[in-house]
Amino acid sequence: MSVRATARITAVRDERGVTTLPVLESGGPLALRRTRTTLPGAARVTVVGAMSAPLGGDRLAIAATAGPYARLTVDSAAATVALPGTGPGVAPARYGVTLQVAEGAALKWLPEQLVSAHGSELHMTTQVELAPTAQLVLREEQILGRHGETTGTLRSRLTVRRDGRPLLDQQMAFGPGAPGGWDGPAVLGGHRALGQLLVVDPAFDEKAPDTRKLGATAVLTRLAGPAVLVTVLAVDARELRAVLDRAAADLAGHASG
Repeated sequence: MSVRATARITAVRDERGVTTLPVLESGGPLALRRTRTTLPGAARVTVVGAMSAPLGGDRLAIAATAGPYARLTVDSAAATVALPGTGPGVAPARYGVTLQVAEGAALKWLPEQLVSAHGSELHMTTQVELAPTAQLVLREEQILGRHGETTGTLRSRLTVRRDGRPLLDQQMAFGPGAPGGWDGPAVLGGHRALGQLLVVDPAFDEKAPDTRKLGATAVLTRLAGPAVLVTVLAVDARELRAVLDRAAADLAGHASG
């Protein structure tokens, strides 16, 4: 039997300048836990998987809102593994993420990897709405197949709007049923780990990093707006995270400098 569930997070800044969580609502396999953070005045939420999900036919969603001048980090306790459904004719699993970041707010969206297991089919969407002075750090990592197996089918779309205008809109598709060439030398070139880091910061209006290569299979791209996108291919999850972490540290230093 498929699962339909939505988890919700709302972060607001109180009169003391501390971010609180008036809404922390778990849903189905998406269990939310308030966790410690070392960032002054900030809040942190960790998504803990309460069961195996998403399975074929599941409909899961997370909605997170950072109110004016709130500081929120959302991460996860473990990788999300997309698994095949049971029985014939099972519909694809769907996983939707909706993020809203208000004026002066800062959201770090840092989940662990999404693993596309053999035989699975997952359609994932991430939609982000940013106020003009909002800050965003968003990391996505996809691992195509568990160890020793081929990938399932993974389709993902990331849409980001800032001040009501499109900032980024991209789609990716891998595995059986995806457009031909996805695993060829012009796309993945044999790699099975891929990821990206999107950083939006009003400070980049005055001083944004230039587009440049970060390695043989990694590039930093300056976007139209106070934003940069780091895109990485890697042989495995460990290498992927290492490259993204280095890029995140460099970008944090650039924004603060």
